[in-house]
Amino acid sequence: MLPFDLAIQTYSRGTLVHLGRGITADMFLFRGKLGRKGWVTAQFGTGQQAREYAEAHALDRPDSRLRAVRIELLHKLLTKFPEGELLDAGCGPGVLVRSLLDSPAYDYRITILDQSEAMIQYCVTHIESGRVRARVGDIESLPFGDASFDVTISTGALEYADASAAVRQLSRVTRPGGVVVVSMLNPLSPYWMTDWFLYRPAVRFLAWAMGILRIPHRRYYGASRTGIRALRAGVLRRYLLQSGLVPVDVVYFGPTPLLRPLDRIPALRRWAERRGGQLQTTKGWNRWTATGYVIVAHRQG
Repeated sequence: MLPFDLAIQTYSRGTLVHLGRGITADMFLFRGKLGRKGWVTAQFGTGQQAREYAEAHALDRPDSRLRAVRIELLHKLLTKFPEGELLDAGCGPGVLVRSLLDSPAYDYRITILDQSEAMIQYCVTHIESGRVRARVGDIESLPFGDASFDVTISTGALEYADASAAVRQLSRVTRPGGVVVVSMLNPLSPYWMTDWFLYRPAVRFLAWAMGILRIPHRRYYGASRTGIRALRAGVLRRYLLQSGLVPVDVVYFGPTPLLRPLDRIPALRRWAERRGGQLQTTKGWNRWTATGYVIVAHRQG
């Protein structure tokens, strides 16, 4: 059996069309029976996984710093919409929600939703506030009525879902005149390109080869299948427009000159952070180096 799925992935419109719309992080995969939905569920399905994911935000790791930059950017963008009913769809362990509750700048009545019951349970346990209600549910089929929220947020979740279906649902539950804020990894970033097409396949191949040779090895963190499918900003903007949303701002965050796995070298990481400044965001020429982006859109009346 070959170690890689050389057919890459099969989509109804073909691989080349898919690559023109966005890039999947799992183009080179070990064969398996779970499928994309199963990989996503398997990553966040237990209490231990929820706890480890939440605790990772406090660690000095590249992915943790990326999430911190994204949260700081969201706070900056949300100052224009500081109150009302807010939905965090795909809330994970509730790091963003806790930061909003801790800030005096916002007066939200917050609803959190995640498809992982373990994530929701973690949130319920660690968020002590009567301003938060929690639901287990799928972002592609939100269990809320039309026009239920003034502010609808989905960060770090669309990569794991059918983004087109999820955006339609976010638009449906947002009130006319309300705002939708979504984020996405930047699939054209050199950082993610090297991570997805070089680093992860190399680690998987090494693990496969060592297994064939019966050489003991440990499973490398971050090289497992994720189910991530990242879209270019132009594609996500089109989904928003098709769903009755008007994009008003696109901000790229986390630009870095580093490639994976060079970001693991502390000296190089500190050098890159000094170049980027405190709040690493951009709308300029260097947006192609950004690791992610946020789009703010208004719901048409």
